[in-house]
Amino acid sequence: MFGYVVLNKPEIKIKDFELYRSYYCGLCRDLKESFGFRGQLTLNYDLTFLAILLDGLYEDNTTISECRCIVHPFSKHKTRRNEYTEYASEMNILLTYYKYLDDWNDEKNRKKKRVARALKSRAKRVMEKYPEKSANIEKELKALEAYESAGEENIDLTSGCFGRIMAELFLFKKDEWQTYLEKMGFFLGKYLYILDAYCDYEKDMQNGRFNALKGIGNDRDTVEEMLTLTMSECTRNYEVLPIVENNDILQNILYSGVWTGFEMCTAPKRDRQQV
Repeated sequence: MFGYVVLNKPEIKIKDFELYRSYYCGLCRDLKESFGFRGQLTLNYDLTFLAILLDGLYEDNTTISECRCIVHPFSKHKTRRNEYTEYASEMNILLTYYKYLDDWNDEKNRKKKRVARALKSRAKRVMEKYPEKSANIEKELKALEAYESAGEENIDLTSGCFGRIMAELFLFKKDEWQTYLEKMGFFLGKYLYILDAYCDYEKDMQNGRFNALKGIGNDRDTVEEMLTLTMSECTRNYEVLPIVENNDILQNILYSGVWTGFEMCTAPKRDRQQV
């Protein structure tokens, strides 16, 4: 359920793309410095969005610097780092650890198990720093695992578990914006879960694995309607937040970027139907 919260790059201004990339690179540096090379390998777009969202809302002091890296060895590029990129890096480690554990349980892929073991000590540090948050996430993951093991076909129940996990990630602190951030995370999490099920449907059916859409099938129109409803709720809560900084980037992702994953998954299905 990673990698769907992305920019729609053709629709973004160059200056906003460069700003986005500076957050992405800042998150990468935080992962490397706090969790080493293995931590750096967990970098993903979804938590970059969270860092940009929180910085746009709270507008903390940001350290801007330039650096080279393995991906960009010949030229320096800007990085933006603050407490929100640090927080996003911690949540990145925690969520990636649980993801690989889940993949191991679902697929019995030993490679996934080895990755989870490699991240365990790093994830444990995050758990110790955020015990309540970590306990809530683990509780929802166990509930989701129970639903999936039982073959639960009510996708509202299964997606709700992942929604509450994302709500925990979005809850940076308890203040007047808490409710809106939690609801944003909840509905975005449901969107990601449903979209992931849609993209994996045929593969899961072929391999006899659980898929939350089994009860209703992977009809494009039905799935699109569910996704539209969840993202409508997500963006409705976003619009309440007094965000000026980074607003163009965030709107690009929420109103356009998240749909690129759906279109990518839909295209192969449509192509096969036309053959």
